[in-house]
Amino acid sequence: MNPRNRITVVGGGLAGLTAAITGAESGAAVTLWEAHHTLGGRARTAEGAYRTNEGPHALYRRGPHWAWLKQRGLLGPLASPPAREGARFRFHHGGSLRATPPLGLLRLARRKAEHAPVDTDFMTWATALAGPAAARAAAHFAAVALFHHDPGSLSAAFVQERLRRAAALPPEARYPTGGWGELIDRMAGYAWNLGVRIETAVRIDTVPEDGPVIVATSMSAARRLLKDDGLRWTGGRTALLDIAVRGRRGDAFVVSDLDAPGWLERFTAQDPSLAPAGEQLVQGQVPVGPGESRADGVARAEHLLDLGFPGWRARTLWRRDSLATGRTGAVDPPGTTWRDRPRIDRGDGVYLAGDEVAAPGVLSEVSFNSGIEAASLAVRRLKQAEEAAGSRPSRPSRPGGTADPAGLDLKRA
Repeated sequence: MNPRNRITVVGGGLAGLTAAITGAESGAAVTLWEAHHTLGGRARTAEGAYRTNEGPHALYRRGPHWAWLKQRGLLGPLASPPAREGARFRFHHGGSLRATPPLGLLRLARRKAEHAPVDTDFMTWATALAGPAAARAAAHFAAVALFHHDPGSLSAAFVQERLRRAAALPPEARYPTGGWGELIDRMAGYAWNLGVRIETAVRIDTVPEDGPVIVATSMSAARRLLKDDGLRWTGGRTALLDIAVRGRRGDAFVVSDLDAPGWLERFTAQDPSLAPAGEQLVQGQVPVGPGESRADGVARAEHLLDLGFPGWRARTLWRRDSLATGRTGAVDPPGTTWRDRPRIDRGDGVYLAGDEVAAPGVLSEVSFNSGIEAASLAVRRLKQAEEAAGSRPSRPSRPGGTADPAGLDLKRA
């Protein structure tokens, strides 16, 4: 390919790195630009004694990105939810902490997502099946994969897919050992070895005109860069709380709030490397409504800590809290699906990737899927431009001979 006709990727998070790798594997020259000094986006892991991410993070092993990462040797060491901690999974229901969820929630979680309607809200659909109490508890449990203050108001099909996967047994969740930054480092190293040019600490303010461009940023940043006010979709606002406490026998592993959306998880239970020896790292997310503040969400998280981690205030060694707005992925209201979100192909060789665009999946899976699709479309555009110019593109790629969505042969020449 003509080196001047390279793919430009703006944003070095999961979507941007996935797009860069996909483009490079297809034989394209790729440059990735990241405004921050480090790659990762929302998957960036904090440096220092406490290896935190922007809220609780997990890889769901049945997702399409699992096979994509595994095929390239990028999964790395993963931690599983420890079996011995299963007895310490607690549910806040009816104002108290319980060891088991309502039976109606479990019955709802067994229903297949395709049986839930798109054009009806979850609360209405689930109430008809299991009653209002079970429907409300199920909606709030699903909030761990939603980051939304009112899951029951969303599309029943959308919520049910997340409920099924969050409640799956054995659990789908897996955790990159050392934090998500380790996964980002592996992806960045793989991209570099493929020839991707990676530039950090550079903010792109205008759309490059030399070749296809993949905008893999937050929706708000994409809106500014592309000067397109229509790049909007419903998201959530979530109070995030991280604390490190001295370990104490009997501390909960997870506290799931079924009375209102909220989740606490002791991440050092599965990966002790995230905090110094003898300390426990607890991360929580509490979605807040339009009229609520960060302080309101943090107060609810502290109440869950009172229940699941008695005496936590006297044991606290470090803490931080924040409010995530527009950084929690898309949610689909009744009557909409992922297909209705801002489209990937923006025209004129510009493509969009991230967790709020028109691609399927749960949580980070949307970023992976949209990154692959955006890169495939960009490669196709390069191929068409070169064929129109009368040149034949070279198409080296990774071993394996699989075909990408653009229909290119990916065998290494």
